[in-house]
Amino acid sequence: MAKDVLCEVKNCHYWSDGNRCSAEAIYVVNNAGTMAASSAETGCKTFRPNHKM
Repeated sequence: MAKDVLCEVKNCHYWSDGNRCSAEAIYVVNNAGTMAASSAETGCKTFRPNHKM
């Protein structure tokens, strides 16, 4: 399992310097509810808005 998860969503509560995700676990789903054919068809459900921005 990967130790580092890269993320470019800077307004996420879990985003940290170096585009790293600091969440303890990541939950990713397919947007359509069927088999995903590309990364564009997936989404991170771990996202929480960072209200400090």
